[in-house]
Amino acid sequence: MSRPPYPFAQRQDIVDILHGHRVADPYRWLEERDDDTERWMAAQEELFHKAVDGLPGRDRLRRRLGELLGAGSVGSPVWRGERRFFTRRDGGQEHPVLYTVDPDGTERALVDPMAIDPEGTTTLDSWIPDKEGRRLAYKVSQGGDEESRLYVIDVATGERVEGPIDRTRHASLTWLPGGEAYYYVRRLPADAVPAGEDQYHRRVYLHRVGTDPEADDVLIFGDGLDKTNYYGVGLSRDGRWLTVTASQGTAPRNDLWLADLASSPAERPELKPVQVGVDASTWLHVGRDGRAYVFTDRDAPRSRLCVTDPADPAYGTWRDLVPQDDEAVLTDYAILDGPELGDRAVLLAGWTRHAISEITVHDLATGERIGRVPAPGLGSIGAIMERPDGGHEAWFGYTDNVTPSTVLRYDARTGETTTWATAPGAVDVPPIEARQVTYESYDGTPVRMLVLARPGGGDRPRPTILYGYGGFNISLTPAYSASILAWVEAGGVYAIANLRGGSEEGEQWHRAGMRDRKQNVFDDFHAAAERLIADGVTAPDRLAISGGSNGGLLVGAALTQRPDLYRAVVCSAPLLDMVRYERFGLGETWNDEYGSASVPEELEWLLSYSPYHHVREGVAYPAVLFTVFDGDSRVDPLHARKMCAALQHATSRDFADAPIVLRNETQVGHAARSVSRSVELMTDNLSFLAAHTGLPLDGGA
Repeated sequence: MSRPPYPFAQRQDIVDILHGHRVADPYRWLEERDDDTERWMAAQEELFHKAVDGLPGRDRLRRRLGELLGAGSVGSPVWRGERRFFTRRDGGQEHPVLYTVDPDGTERALVDPMAIDPEGTTTLDSWIPDKEGRRLAYKVSQGGDEESRLYVIDVATGERVEGPIDRTRHASLTWLPGGEAYYYVRRLPADAVPAGEDQYHRRVYLHRVGTDPEADDVLIFGDGLDKTNYYGVGLSRDGRWLTVTASQGTAPRNDLWLADLASSPAERPELKPVQVGVDASTWLHVGRDGRAYVFTDRDAPRSRLCVTDPADPAYGTWRDLVPQDDEAVLTDYAILDGPELGDRAVLLAGWTRHAISEITVHDLATGERIGRVPAPGLGSIGAIMERPDGGHEAWFGYTDNVTPSTVLRYDARTGETTTWATAPGAVDVPPIEARQVTYESYDGTPVRMLVLARPGGGDRPRPTILYGYGGFNISLTPAYSASILAWVEAGGVYAIANLRGGSEEGEQWHRAGMRDRKQNVFDDFHAAAERLIADGVTAPDRLAISGGSNGGLLVGAALTQRPDLYRAVVCSAPLLDMVRYERFGLGETWNDEYGSASVPEELEWLLSYSPYHHVREGVAYPAVLFTVFDGDSRVDPLHARKMCAALQHATSRDFADAPIVLRNETQVGHAARSVSRSVELMTDNLSFLAAHTGLPLDGGA
């Protein structure tokens, strides 16, 4: 037997009695980063390198991934007067850089993460120019911690005006006219909240630039409300109408308030409820024409756009402008009402139809559909950007499976769409054939899946990666991916399943895969695998699965529920212990999605699929690569540590045939990372899956 002994992991006799259930937790000690855990992790690191470093084709794969990522990226412009702001990553850069273009056409870099930190561990999280384009607020994180420290700079000089202001993670910000003050969201300091809860307890404040945020910020909203609330703030272009939203964690509903700053001071806005205690998501913005535009899924799970009078925005006054579509999901809108259009002002509505994006054109006054914005293909469209002061142009990002990020411009005067900017790097993209397959899940629900392969790949079963997510109302839409392209170019097949729990078919689709219906997501995934096998695309010994975060939970459940169906697994930054997930990271903010172990009925939901609790001894589990990140402050790496130890103890498979290994990466977190780190991670993932599904990485498939 070629299986070396896995690193010793003591099995503790820990059993919790929860609502009458005996819940074993033999590897609880791996929740702590003490000396024992560090020794275990060091041994796992050595084992990981034994399993991966010598795999064939890795150098060639690494070079090819670097070439494909050399396309770089470009973002849509954000206009403030005649100055525009955008991000771009040139082919040789590690991170996107924020640029501005002055009215005279001069382009300047404003925020370059590599200039801040040459080691590449700093990421630009977000940026918001003021309404005049004179000042810019931006947030950066270090080492993947996503703490989002806030700075303000003078755009003309690039000099720092203030910062850092800490505790601004997941914090909305909106400028008042003049650029001297902004409303923003900030956490309370740790000494102002109960022990262990300093990541929550947010409030909305008014901050004046240059003042001490600890002493001078004015509390606007949030005192006494739920500690897990996320708040959003927005202000109309003229500075009159302030909106505040509140959602409990990631729940698919929010409360909404509106204040007229013409009749109440900025320091004490009289916020009046528009929607409170309603099971729906609703957002409001007052346009340049004085109408309140209400984007909502209330009584419309695929969403609709309404208009009303901001002076009386109660629910009964809403009038449909763009009603719900029976097949497409409304995702975005923009208003083009510049004087050059006269009485031909239009509204652009963004949609996804079965995960494919489109934009329609509507009469702004009546909402009547009058046209469609051409797009280059069947792909994904980003946010539609307009000039805040009005105009006839709109910009939007576009990508598909073979097209790097591109920015398109629509002209409402002519109805034409032209290319505004392309990714700066030249790249040779391999030919890919994409087809959307509709299959039935176990309960008869139709589910769609995108299948990508080289043209003319033949009828024999091929090494295949099945990818999914299925949660948090997140839609998987076509996008340029170096990882996918490299796999398909080598002769593999890549399939992306649009599982319940996502937003591909609206809020009902989301809710069909959350809480007590979470098993639907796993059933959809298994059914996708079975369809690929039935169609002859692949076979169980050639089928790999991959997922991260909530998608890591997905593949963790898949490998424990159907170990016979999958040959290899990459499980990245996963949730796996669903009994204790609320105790770590941001877990407490997700209990509306999954349920809470503190509620007897909901504990039963969680126990029914919690991967860590469904590992059984003597089972022939597939090869598994766990990837975790030390800076991850969303999903604690302890989930993967405990699951890895459990699988290593339980599996009946030979190490050479199906290793269970753990890859731990430092100075990086759950989200953005440098290009070079991305290349290394993708190289490890793809070479591992290729080795265990029989895909040669030397181009011979």
